[in-house]
Amino acid sequence: MGGTMIAEPSAETGCHWPVPPQDGYTVDDLFTLPDLPPHTELLDGSLVFVSPQRRFHSKMMQLLVNGLHATAPGSFSVEREMTVVLDRRNGPEPDISIVRAEALTGLDQTRFQAEDVVLAVEVVSPDSEARDHDTKPRKYAAAGIPYFWLVEMAEGDQHPVVRTYEIDPVSRTYALTGIHHDKLNVSVPYAIDIDITLEALKAL
Repeated sequence: MGGTMIAEPSAETGCHWPVPPQDGYTVDDLFTLPDLPPHTELLDGSLVFVSPQRRFHSKMMQLLVNGLHATAPGSFSVEREMTVVLDRRNGPEPDISIVRAEALTGLDQTRFQAEDVVLAVEVVSPDSEARDHDTKPRKYAAAGIPYFWLVEMAEGDQHPVVRTYEIDPVSRTYALTGIHHDKLNVSVPYAIDIDITLEALKAL
């Protein structure tokens, strides 16, 4: 997810954000600070605000969500842009998550715990590239989320590319399991078969 890291409030911008605590914000702050922009994330105690997204980002999310819903068993739920609590100083918001159905508590739910999530998906934006490639997958793996997908727009014809990863339970790091250009066909966390060609994306 795209975003801009805000370390300190700025009087010049006219924004009046509270002064960050000495040790940074916590997940509790993320849900209690007034007037935070929608989809604000928390990484290492710092707030990350969402930047405007490319059409590729929203269309790719729609394409994947539609495909994931098509074969999702009743034991899983496909969720968009929901906070996942990794620890007290980290509450990222994956673009898409697959969570265990027993973790659902109602339509007013605002977060999931890391142990509820079986797959986290990030669609890379220009300003979030470093976080999506490094910071967030490291944190997802350390928290024990079994599967991770990284979605990017290829240079040239701008077709989608999906890299799939699976956790090594010993090292708590992700290992690449596939690079998908036209068809996303995997068997975990359940049987998934999605047309990710540029034509499918443009048809939305």
